[in-house]
Amino acid sequence: MTILVTGATGNIGRMVVDHLLARGATDVRALSNKPDRARLPDGVAVHKGYLRNLDSLDGVFDGIDSMYLAPTPETTAEVLALAKAAGVRYVVDLSGEHESHWGDVTRAVEDSGIAWTHLWPGEFMENSTMLAEQIANHGVVREPFPDAADPLITMNDIAEVAAALLLDGDGTHVGEALTLTGPESLSRRELVRRIGTALGRDLEFRQVSVAEGIEALTPAMGDYARWYVELREGGAYSLPANDLVQQITGRPATSIDAWLATHADQFR
Repeated sequence: MTILVTGATGNIGRMVVDHLLARGATDVRALSNKPDRARLPDGVAVHKGYLRNLDSLDGVFDGIDSMYLAPTPETTAEVLALAKAAGVRYVVDLSGEHESHWGDVTRAVEDSGIAWTHLWPGEFMENSTMLAEQIANHGVVREPFPDAADPLITMNDIAEVAAALLLDGDGTHVGEALTLTGPESLSRRELVRRIGTALGRDLEFRQVSVAEGIEALTPAMGDYARWYVELREGGAYSLPANDLVQQITGRPATSIDAWLATHADQFR
């Protein structure tokens, strides 16, 4: 069984490759637009190409049984048409609810005629590094919604779920949209407290207006700061924590404390 990983040098796609190999996969093909810089493990067949450039995909789906699909809303439908014509039978996609930013990916996958499993993750734990500038330089985090709570999940956990599904010969989750979360829901105030504990210092959470929150995040996020704060204002990340990561991978999802134990230096 040959498995294709698209976006194989992106944050999650690269980890999917590693988890497939760790779980015993022996025939993995990686799609990357920068194969010379990919540093992919020996034994992984690398195809130079990009999902947004359909002309670069010639032959990439030949002999592929299943694939991990990175989100490219602009070309997902066309990519999947090529995949189906080549005989791809199963796709695990990173997407989101139908009304979300990645809803076009979800709809295209469902309309493709290929068996699928959607991965709909909560907010990435790695996104907390957007607070690093405020923490390192001021020791104060300024945000408007201290009690907004999210079950943050690591990209590595998402990648391991994808790998486990791609290697699941029973098709246990075919046709399901899996809302993936971390092990606990953390308020923004509590997140800042946990970061401070990992750093060994007291951090202040200062509640500010929406406009001031956008201003505080703009140095780290640029134009996305307004989008991010307004999403949180609308409760976009208000998900209950679940144990799907453990059910699928056999291990608990990574906690914020465990993640900070190896990433605290990003906030110094």
